[in-house]
Amino acid sequence: MNININLRFWILVSIVAISGFSQGMLLPLIAIIFEQDGVSSSMNGLHATGLYIGILIASPLMEAPLRRFGYKPIILIGGLAVALSLALFPVWKSFWFWFVLRLVIGIGDHMLHFATQTWITSFSAKERLGRNISIYGLFFGLGFAAGPLMTGLIKVNSALPFILSSAISLAAWLTVWLLKNERPEHDMDSTSFFGTMKRFGVVFKYAWIAFLPPFGYGFLEASLNGNFPVYAMRSGIGVEAVALLLPAFAIGGILSQVPLGILSDRLGRRNVLIAITLSGFLCFTAAGLFENSTTGLLICFFLAGTVVGSTFSLGISYMADLLPKHLLPAGNLMCGIFFSFGSISGPFIGGVAIEWLKGISFFYVISTMLLLIFIALLAFRHEATVRQAKSA
Repeated sequence: MNININLRFWILVSIVAISGFSQGMLLPLIAIIFEQDGVSSSMNGLHATGLYIGILIASPLMEAPLRRFGYKPIILIGGLAVALSLALFPVWKSFWFWFVLRLVIGIGDHMLHFATQTWITSFSAKERLGRNISIYGLFFGLGFAAGPLMTGLIKVNSALPFILSSAISLAAWLTVWLLKNERPEHDMDSTSFFGTMKRFGVVFKYAWIAFLPPFGYGFLEASLNGNFPVYAMRSGIGVEAVALLLPAFAIGGILSQVPLGILSDRLGRRNVLIAITLSGFLCFTAAGLFENSTTGLLICFFLAGTVVGSTFSLGISYMADLLPKHLLPAGNLMCGIFFSFGSISGPFIGGVAIEWLKGISFFYVISTMLLLIFIALLAFRHEATVRQAKSA
């Protein structure tokens, strides 16, 4: 990459890290504040879906503005929406006001992710695509992991985490002004809502397989963070163990993100995805067998994070392999949509399983989902689909 492309790449992944930071902070911070205020767990959980609902609302409306105005304005608007919303939390402490702010942050974050993902996939050479998207995923993961550290600041002042994260977001937002705007490749009917819907249909026809890993990652991440603590307490697994196990999964994903991305450039995205979904199935099946051992669970969680922590970024890279460049904006949008579907359905399905499937480990729900994605990847006719998509 030349100097200009290099600068652009690192500014874009830094923006994504700040987005991950704000999301990682909001989830536990608001949950703790509401718990202290006596808000029920069900309403607390409903509030957390605001971010994902924002993504789903905005997704169908986002491609046309991107094609018309380019990447930079979309990133600037999304970043400003996030920074201002974070600053407004201390203004009025209200359940529904905060829900609206969370919704706006979901829309703003999705604008950031959509524009940065599409921009990176459009300018990355094919032999470096997996590496670049894996660094993108790594930076988001680092930001997301750092976010919860801000929760301790509520002991100083309840407004401090919101104000500080807003200031950090604003500082990152200012760096975007250094970038020169670009637009994605155009095709017929590029800037209309109906054109977007038509492209969604074409993209799903050829690249549906690439949306299963982002769905799986959303399902996995949300159910582990939302359901596992409840399952652990009901199963006699201590709170201290939960505090060790979830970071072990996150650390595994952070360590393997870039190596797996580089490996996918060399061995092929589909081959690596087949290997990691099968390995993830085995890890979570083993977690179900060893759930009475904290050490056994710790090893299983770390290994699971190492193999499946990259499924979202590998899914994006695989989508970019399958589609021609003019369909990348719609493809990136659908990756976000499927991730949101997974994030919303994971805790619901996991909650139902905990409630009704007595005697069956919660981990088998996750391992079954990974097994189904593995089977779909095996059955997919890769070469024939690539040939057909390139002529679309």
